[in-house]
Amino acid sequence: VQSLLDERSKPHRWTLNSTASFQELMPATPGRNEEQTSVSPELTRPELTGPELIVLVRKAEQLRAAIATGVSTLYCELEDPRAYRPLVQEFRQHAIAEQTIWVAPPRITKPLETWILKQVRQSDADGYLVRNYDQLDFFAGDRCIGDFSLNVANPITAAHFKQVSSLERLTASYDLTIQQLETLLTHCPPTWFEITIHQHMPMFHMEHCVFCAFLSEGTDFTNCGRPCETHTVHLRDRVGTDHILQADAGCRNTVFNGTAQTGAEYVHRLIALGARQFRLEFLNESADQVRTTIYAYQQMLKGELTGRDLWRSLKLQNQLGVTRGPLDSRS
Repeated sequence: VQSLLDERSKPHRWTLNSTASFQELMPATPGRNEEQTSVSPELTRPELTGPELIVLVRKAEQLRAAIATGVSTLYCELEDPRAYRPLVQEFRQHAIAEQTIWVAPPRITKPLETWILKQVRQSDADGYLVRNYDQLDFFAGDRCIGDFSLNVANPITAAHFKQVSSLERLTASYDLTIQQLETLLTHCPPTWFEITIHQHMPMFHMEHCVFCAFLSEGTDFTNCGRPCETHTVHLRDRVGTDHILQADAGCRNTVFNGTAQTGAEYVHRLIALGARQFRLEFLNESADQVRTTIYAYQQMLKGELTGRDLWRSLKLQNQLGVTRGPLDSRS
């Protein structure tokens, strides 16, 4: 018995195969023979349609403005999940053509917080923008799209979520440079992905609630008075930029970059590789700013506006993802 226990305590013995390709590590697809372990785009690429904008909003007035632009897919992320249901009902009354609305649970799901996910599901939305494994389990069987926090940065991860979790689409990781993103699109069906090309980059996510600490005498949500629902907070950095603070239903805070960034200059390169879904994310913009921004990107996709002209006219930061990377000649 002691010998068995000693063996059990030893680590697994691994064999390094230095000549293995990533295709050998891809999860098996039901109905595909063992020799076809690759997800080569040539084998699985569907007929491509025209490029499409997907818009994420965080305010009711932003949603109304986005509906009017004719964008077919809309995501909504609110602090209070109870507000989803009336907003979805309002959307149903004003939606045009085949527009759909998807709602987003908080990025983090802790034990005993399934009540938040239940409130999200009660919205009766068309689908859900899932952020973590708990949400993958809870919304299994519903229409789901994987958000950036799943960190899909390589073909193995992408194939896992597509084939095991049955996600309709995946958001490409924000950690990828343009060169790495192009490589990902060439090793997987590009229609698996949507690419965020306009956003206030989330800089960090924390358990500490700044609203409670500085705008309340309380200690947690039971006695803080919920100042996050009535106050707007910006955190000013050493160079004078005001970064935007937002709370979620679990009292966690996210700091977003005060300046929106765009990957508009890269869009046509990505379209040439087969990418078709491009996401625009709004944070604290007014309804007019939402309309102006969406129309500018629609013009760009039609070839009526260049990516360079777009980011200059909208006064955006010209960058895709977290970093341009060392291979970008302009970095």
